[in-house]
Amino acid sequence: MLTPDSLFQVANQVAFWGWVLLLVAPRWRGTRAVVLSGALPLLLAATYVVLIGYQTLAHPAPGAGFGSLAQVAALFREPWSLLAGWVHYLCFDMAVGAWEARDAHRRGMPHLVLIPCLAATFMLGPLGLLLYCGLRRRWQLAPAMPAHA
Repeated sequence: MLTPDSLFQVANQVAFWGWVLLLVAPRWRGTRAVVLSGALPLLLAATYVVLIGYQTLAHPAPGAGFGSLAQVAALFREPWSLLAGWVHYLCFDMAVGAWEARDAHRRGMPHLVLIPCLAATFMLGPLGLLLYCGLRRRWQLAPAMPAHA
């Protein structure tokens, strides 16, 4: 039987292995196919949609909403909503990490410089994004080649 706890474990494992791929094998074709393509973040996004739909239809939390901090707190007292919120974090952090890796590769940024950014994005989301955006300014994109007619 699927429970919020069992799905939490599965979602964490899926995200964890995506981050391992980004950190240790960023140029491997499996990483490109699964993470850098956006497939893994989209899988997490679809999971979120299912969870939020299930929570909204089957387990609405009394007093829950987005109009106040108290309503948001009531929303996250329900385990299915809390799980949906967690998958939301996993999805967006993975999408940001994949973007950082693609952007760093296009800029020629050394992977060793990117690793702390990815680790911070994995653990602390916005801090990693801020760190990456600060560092990426040192590596400019090559000018685009003009198209030949």
